[in-house]
Amino acid sequence: MDRRHFILSTAAAGCATAWAQSPRPPAIVVVGDSLSAEYGLARGSGWVALLQKKLRQEGRPERVVNASISGDTTAGGRARLPALLRQHQPAVVVIELGGNDALRGLPLESTAANLSWMTEAAQQAGARVLLVGMQVPPNYGADYTRRFANVFADVARKYRTALVPFLLQGVADGDDPRAPFQADGIHPKAEAHPRMLGNVWPVLKGLLK
Repeated sequence: MDRRHFILSTAAAGCATAWAQSPRPPAIVVVGDSLSAEYGLARGSGWVALLQKKLRQEGRPERVVNASISGDTTAGGRARLPALLRQHQPAVVVIELGGNDALRGLPLESTAANLSWMTEAAQQAGARVLLVGMQVPPNYGADYTRRFANVFADVARKYRTALVPFLLQGVADGDDPRAPFQADGIHPKAEAHPRMLGNVWPVLKGLLK
């Protein structure tokens, strides 16, 4: 091997090593349901995609991993979380689950237990946690409505983690509550998602180093 070829080969090897050793940008993993999985929307128009754009606009390095699945419950999120933690080693885990638990009439105790398990697992993996709360319509009854909302607050308080009390604040409680929603009356239209991000971003920003 001549001297010039040796220098080029050494330089290439050094670049490859530096590339392999360069740290990945910190990950924000969103574990959610259809409200975060862009159900019924064009790709890139949901609040999670808007979050990635917001980070880029602010010159922040974090990458967003949207691990949301339409129809998912807290039990589903609990089953999927360990693999997500191993794969992405996130700096922040956003948990947006629980709405489908209520729709299926699952016990509040199981919802609380699953959210607690996920929160503790994420914290033990070194991630900061943001719980994104949900509320149910008044027709569920005043007592159930109150207890369901309290699940998120109670878990956040127990584990001293960040909380967005209601993802759909300013969307589901407007003058015309059906206007921001798709035909099913459950999933917000694309124009509602900037407001949803607006509910999440001020709390999430406080978790980013």
